[in-house]
Amino acid sequence: MAREVGRPPEEVDPEIEALVREIIGRVADKWTMLILEALEERGTLRFTEIARHVEGISQKMLTKTVRQMERDGLITRTVFPVVPPRVEYALTNLGRSLGEAFCGVWIWAESHRDQIQEARRAFDG
Repeated sequence: MAREVGRPPEEVDPEIEALVREIIGRVADKWTMLILEALEERGTLRFTEIARHVEGISQKMLTKTVRQMERDGLITRTVFPVVPPRVEYALTNLGRSLGEAFCGVWIWAESHRDQIQEARRAFDG
């Protein structure tokens, strides 16, 4: 029987809990979300194009992040047998679905911006 969305499960599967913690940690990383956004907005991109659209990311961090995203099935990496080698990255359906899930966070922030700002002013004052 499927559980109701928004309600915690009655019993916690340790494997699912570990996976959720790992995925939250990964997507909480700003680089993953910015790369997802760049690929969603612009489609298939080469490594240097991703770097250009993700302001402030180092080559080392971009390499590390796209490798992890590929490992998690969020993006595909296609190498073309030309000289010099051409490599392109694209979102998978799994990557798109993650982007859609986090779109809800954007909508939530937009809807509650005034309340958040008011709470911060009250706290800081």
